[in-house]
Amino acid sequence: MGRLIAVVLFIAVLVPGVLLARAWALAAGRRAVASAAIEFTTPTPEGVATLQRQAQHGRRVRRLGLLLGLVAIGASIAVFAEASVFLWLPALIVGLLVGVVLAEATRPRPRWRLAEPARRPRRSEQISLWLLWTMRAVVVAEVVAAVVTWQQGDLRDAVGWTALAIPLATWLLAEVALLRALTRPLPADGADVPVDEALRTWTAHLVTAATSVLALLPLGTLLLVGGIDLGDRVTANVDLLPVALVAGGFAGLAAGLAVAGFLLTWLRPVRVSERALAG
Repeated sequence: MGRLIAVVLFIAVLVPGVLLARAWALAAGRRAVASAAIEFTTPTPEGVATLQRQAQHGRRVRRLGLLLGLVAIGASIAVFAEASVFLWLPALIVGLLVGVVLAEATRPRPRWRLAEPARRPRRSEQISLWLLWTMRAVVVAEVVAAVVTWQQGDLRDAVGWTALAIPLATWLLAEVALLRALTRPLPADGADVPVDEALRTWTAHLVTAATSVLALLPLGTLLLVGGIDLGDRVTANVDLLPVALVAGGFAGLAAGLAVAGFLLTWLRPVRVSERALAG
């Protein structure tokens, strides 16, 4: 009976990760709609210049993120010595994801004429609120898991500070990017409105996905390691906590990889096709 309960619990804990992947699959439809809307208008010269400038800015800052990842690899070698052989790939991924969020948080403002009086879209028009609050909840969960594991002595100080600082710093940058996308007034020219909506949609999904990945992967790792450690204990009764932690760890890692897959599809900048320009 205990084994059956453990299996049911394991499957139940995996469900949130499946739902999160499903929600991101639905978000891909929002991206497709935002991209297709540009095809039915001819943006102004200011709108076309804005798209080109935004794409260039994104590429430059993401290269900076790659450089940060290389610096992180060097720092891991200095701190962890031979153990850093397992850290070069995570360090590179962290640098790239931080570059993605930093690029969106520092995007230059469009130079087109703004609507008067100022009009601003609602948050729900840019991204699903469920995805947004899931990101915030995952960051909180990762911080709590890191603090508890650190206090129990299972994390070195350098690892503990890293597990806390990177997700929190990335989350703050993501909130800055989301706030800028929410408070920026709409353009005055109706032909630029679809371009503006697409840019806001890209920003909201990019920062939410990158921050979610940076929280889900370490959270899954911490839960998985904690569950394995607890599973080594000998108890008289059925202990479901290790099963729940291991299942949560697998769910966090799987969800993080799934969101990363969707993130890759969002990295292509918003473009205006030749068909739209010729219209």
